Amino acid sequence: DRAAQEAFLAEYENLKQHKGENDVILFMDAVHPQHNPVLGYGWIKRGEDREVPSNTGRRRLNINGAVDLERLGPVVRYDDTIDAASTIALFDQILLAYTYATCIYIICDNARYYRSKAVQAYLQDSRIKLVFLPAYAPNLNLIERLWKFFKKQVLYNRYYATFSDFRTACNDFFNNPQRYHCELRSLLTENFALTG
Repeated sequence: DRAAQEAFLAEYENLKQHKGENDVILFMDAVHPQHNPVLGYGWIKRGEDREVPSNTGRRRLNINGAVDLERLGPVVRYDDTIDAASTIALFDQILLAYTYATCIYIICDNARYYRSKAVQAYLQDSRIKLVFLPAYAPNLNLIERLWKFFKKQVLYNRYYATFSDFRTACNDFFNNPQRYHCELRSLLTENFALTG
């Protein structure tokens, strides 16, 4: 719904203009990379064959995270599943990362666990306030761009022989965001693309 997207962007601009000096705005979502190569691109001469090694099974990581446009350093955690409990654990990490913030606005989608009774109870006396995106509008959640960049750097055309190697590569990306500062600075901008 384009009108709902436009209404959200107006709400977002209002939030930015009226937030306190020590308030921060983050974008939150989860990503689930699988331990298998993602074919991104490649140049192969006509008539030649190339083998792409792959892994058996479907092991994956469940990464829940949030990013703000000023610091660009994501706060992420790995969990067996993404649910209310893992979301609350992420909130605890965010509160530690932003001890100076009076209020932490977190923009997120409408996942069921974000609206769960446990999460709502946790947020009652919290510095964290959730701001929900319109339904089916991942284009407005800027962390989606971070996930796409992460996949390009870590997963595309990469083969990891063991799950441990795969996890280490993912950890290395999130533990060293300064390595990608220039790319993230140009990628995580407020150039929102409306759909519909």
